[in-house]
Amino acid sequence: MAKEKYPTTQAIRLLRQQQVNFEPRLYKYEDRGGTATSARELGIDEHRVIKTLVMEDEQKNPLIVLMHGDCEVSLKNLARRIGVKQVTPCMPQVAGSLTGYQTGGISPFGTRKTLPIYVEQTILELEKICINGGKRGFLVEISPRDLKRVLNPTLINVAL
Repeated sequence: MAKEKYPTTQAIRLLRQQQVNFEPRLYKYEDRGGTATSARELGIDEHRVIKTLVMEDEQKNPLIVLMHGDCEVSLKNLARRIGVKQVTPCMPQVAGSLTGYQTGGISPFGTRKTLPIYVEQTILELEKICINGGKRGFLVEISPRDLKRVLNPTLINVAL
């Protein structure tokens, strides 16, 4: 049986460079479907699907938050945790210009600009996670230990 081809994105290039073992997971992308769609299409628990959220503080300083697919981010707690007054999601075009990825396909790996990355600490307790590989309809399954090693994120506890 032939292996299914998957895209070679900046995220994939970085994962290969960092010698991260990953399993490509392609699925049929649905506009505004979010992690519920990818979890359903791939037959996995939405809690293991990690969303990459590009946010900014009141000074327009951008940051990335990695969160479980079935959870929301408490923006108030996040702002408190990182020592700013307010955090809001970036506009899609801003997120795209910062990361080099299209909304719905944003990966924390291989972003155009280096941004501070915050990860919900319980993500690191999972055995395997699925996170965007840099294209809509394309996740990579990796170990959270590799995510921590490659991204060196700040751990937070802001899930709702």
